[in-house]
Amino acid sequence: MSLQAEIAACTACAAHVPHEVRPVVSFSSTARLLIIGQAPGSKVHASGIPWDDASGDRLREWTGLTKEQMYDPAKVALVPMGFCYPGKASGGDKPPRSECAPLWHRRVLETLPENRLTLLVGTYAQAHYLPGTRKLTLTDRVKAYRAYLPAVLPLPHPAWRSTIFMAKNPWFETDVLPVLRRKVSQVIR
Repeated sequence: MSLQAEIAACTACAAHVPHEVRPVVSFSSTARLLIIGQAPGSKVHASGIPWDDASGDRLREWTGLTKEQMYDPAKVALVPMGFCYPGKASGGDKPPRSECAPLWHRRVLETLPENRLTLLVGTYAQAHYLPGTRKLTLTDRVKAYRAYLPAVLPLPHPAWRSTIFMAKNPWFETDVLPVLRRKVSQVIR
């Protein structure tokens, strides 16, 4: 059974989510751009397509990716911290389920090329993959993006709240986004 088929058949979180499980992940052994986000939202859960919502639109805007590029697993791996929609909480969705990353991330990442760019989108991905920075705020990590290059670039989550982040931190658009777009275009060729 392929790794994709194993993930699709996963029911590790079934007892903890208020709906059927539907792991949403996309990758291949040639994807040189890895985007690690939080977990699918309700729209993504319904469609089964990663980042198929307003957050995905904003992420494509930030990265300069077209829909065709973003959804080409040969170019872009879309691997959330939690593969299934965790359900609603007050003020948004629940945090990603904790089962997925320990079960699947190592195996997925082992299939990807070593010379890749990893975008760590949001606090959950950054806390997991940049554990030495847990005392920093998301803003601090994003502002220090140069320290993590060339392999990793931390980003805020592109949910509607990111407009507040961008208004408070104009350097994100002037300094980070041009570098992000350049780095993404270099690995997507």
